Amino acid sequence: MQEEQQPEAAADPVPSSDAPEDGPKEPSSVSQNISDADAFKILLEMKMKKRQKKPTLPSTVTELGTEDGSKVYVVGTAHFSDSSKKDVVKTIQEVQPDVVVVELCQYRVSMLKMDEKTLLKEAKEINLEKLQQAIKQNGVMSGLMQMLLLKVSAHITEQLGMAPGGEFREAFKEASKVPFCKFHLGDRPIPVTFKRAIAALSFWQKVKLAWGLCFLSDPISKDDVEKCKQKDLLEQMMAEMIGEFPDLHRTIVSERDIYLTYMLKQAAKQTELPRASENEPRKYIPAVVVGVVGMGHVPGIEKNWNSDLNIQEIMSVPPPSASSKIFKFVIKATVFGLMGYGCYRIGQRTVQFILSMPAAQSYLQKLTEIRSQH
Repeated sequence: MQEEQQPEAAADPVPSSDAPEDGPKEPSSVSQNISDADAFKILLEMKMKKRQKKPTLPSTVTELGTEDGSKVYVVGTAHFSDSSKKDVVKTIQEVQPDVVVVELCQYRVSMLKMDEKTLLKEAKEINLEKLQQAIKQNGVMSGLMQMLLLKVSAHITEQLGMAPGGEFREAFKEASKVPFCKFHLGDRPIPVTFKRAIAALSFWQKVKLAWGLCFLSDPISKDDVEKCKQKDLLEQMMAEMIGEFPDLHRTIVSERDIYLTYMLKQAAKQTELPRASENEPRKYIPAVVVGVVGMGHVPGIEKNWNSDLNIQEIMSVPPPSASSKIFKFVIKATVFGLMGYGCYRIGQRTVQFILSMPAAQSYLQKLTEIRSQH
C-alpha cells in the first residue's frame, strides 16, 4: 500500500517539569513509580481534555468527515504567509489531532528541520551544483524543470525576504507537542510530478514554458501574499504561466489534489489507542486529522473527498516522447556548444596574451632571424 511507504514521525512529547498541574502535587517517589499503563492513560486524558468539542477555527480551515466518524481539518495556506503559520498553530492546538499531514514529500522533508535563516539563503542560491544534483536525481528534463520552478520560488523569496514552507515547520513543531500525534508526508514524490509534467508537454510548449520561467521578474509585496489567501501565491503565479497548458495544470495541480486527498483519507482511518503492553486488547476510535496544504489544493480535495481513488495511474512515469528526446538533444547540444565556444574564446585570448608579452616577441624575433640566416 502506498501509505506504508510514506515517512512518518511520531510526536510523543515528554511533559515539561514546569507545566501547570491540576490539584495537589504528588510526592516525587510516587511519580517515579508510576506504571506505563498509568502514564499512557494520563497523557491520553490530557490530550482529550485539551481537544475542543466545538473548536474555534480560522476561516481558512475546511472540515471534512468520514463514514466511521473521523474528522479532517484541512488548513488552506499561502506558502509565504505569517498569517498561515498562525492558522496552523491555532488549528492543531484546538483539535489536538492524532495525525498531521503536510503537503511535502520525502524529497523536501529537509525544510522541516532547517532554520529560517539557512532556508532563506538556500532558496536564494541557485547554482551549477544544485542544477547538477537536480539533473542527476531527476534526469535532464525534469531537473531543468525543477530548477526553473525553484527560480520562481527564489524570486518570491527575494521579493519578500521570507523563506517558503513556514507553515509546515510550525505544523511539525506543534505536532511534537501533542501526545501520540503522528506526522505524515502527504504529497506525491516530486520526481514523479516533474517527469509526468514534462511528458505532458510538446517540444514547443517546453520551450515556451522555460522562456516564461526564465524571465519572471514581476515585483511582489506582502499585501499581495495576504490577498492570495484564497489561492496560494506560488500556485497562482504558476497557474498564470501554465494556464495555456491544460495538461501541465493537470499533472502539477489536479493529480496532486487526488494524491493529497488519498493520503488524508488514509490518515483518517480509525486510530488505535496507545497500549502500555502487548497484552492489552486493541481499541480503535475515530481519528482527528489536520491537513496543511496550499490554498489552491483545497477545492480539489473537497471535490475528490467522496470518490473512490486509485493513485496507481498518477504514480506511473510514462516513457520519454519523441519531442522530449529532441528537446533533450537540443539542450545537450547547446550546453556543449557553449562550452566549446567558451574554450575556443579562452584559448584564443590566452594565445594573444602570450604573444603580446615582450619575452615572447623577443623569442619570435630571434626565431625569425635564425630562419632568415638559413
